[in-house]
Amino acid sequence: MYALLRPLLFSLDAETAHHLALKSLRLAAHSGALALCGNAPAAQPRRVMGIDFPNAVGLAAGMDKNGEYIDALAALGFGFLEIGTVTPRPQPGNPRPRMFRLPQARAVINRMGFNNLGVDALLANVGRTRFRGVLGINIGKNFDTPIERAADDYLICLRKVYTHASYVTVNISSPNTKNLRQLQQSDELGALLGALEAERERLADRHGRRVPLALKIAPDLDDAQIAVIAELLVRHGIDAVIATNTTLSRTAVAALPHGNEAGGLSGAPLTAAAQEVTRKLATALAGALPVIGVGGIMCGADAQARMTAGASLIQIYSGLVYAGPALVGDCVRATS
Repeated sequence: MYALLRPLLFSLDAETAHHLALKSLRLAAHSGALALCGNAPAAQPRRVMGIDFPNAVGLAAGMDKNGEYIDALAALGFGFLEIGTVTPRPQPGNPRPRMFRLPQARAVINRMGFNNLGVDALLANVGRTRFRGVLGINIGKNFDTPIERAADDYLICLRKVYTHASYVTVNISSPNTKNLRQLQQSDELGALLGALEAERERLADRHGRRVPLALKIAPDLDDAQIAVIAELLVRHGIDAVIATNTTLSRTAVAALPHGNEAGGLSGAPLTAAAQEVTRKLATALAGALPVIGVGGIMCGADAQARMTAGASLIQIYSGLVYAGPALVGDCVRATS
């Protein structure tokens, strides 16, 4: 079915196509058409971060920023969903156009800028869903919050989403919010993780439940930065690291139409870099906490390779643009 729809979607602006695809998916799920396809992958359970996952394949943050399509996306057979990135206050993001396909490279460039309706709207949507599976909520800071006050925004979001999330991801690696990646530097990251660790312990005492924390990092890190991040993750009791976000590199796409658009590059050109960061993190962490692999997973073989590199779970997003929903089942089978 997706092979028939893809030419129509690719004839539209990328962001328009994104919303049309999600609305169509919701309609198909509501009407029962998805259930009739009967292609949901068999369960391949595994335990990571103290959570039981039906399978190792999740949806990466960014596709459903406001938690509006949870039930429809769950019907595709994901082992877990991650929604967001959400910020304390609503914000429109960057001006359109801000998402671009590069079909020759099976890639996407986006400079969305954490466009979302705010954490309260996301939680209202979560409250309406029937989904009872593993739900990650990805949190960020508002664009106009000074970087030295970034921790305040993360703490606001953590407090609000805590009782609604299976785990919470702290996104410090989007290239589309000014200075955000500065938080990956040693001093800033140590202070942020310390504040999150302390707040999580207070929330765990209050609610009688310790919600795992994951940190999402960039692929554009050198070996020394990876080693420092690994050490800080262990020191502050973070439960997982998600590797990686989009890249600023344009080496593979500079000569292509839209190849030099500002923003983060995802899809096939990111495969090798994201896999290498996964491998280096897994080596540095030596099993102290799991790595969730994301970035450039375009087929089942990519998913299997990411697990071989040291990932305990994987996530997909841009691969769905090119392969469609069948990618979920392909990756589940490859990682079983």
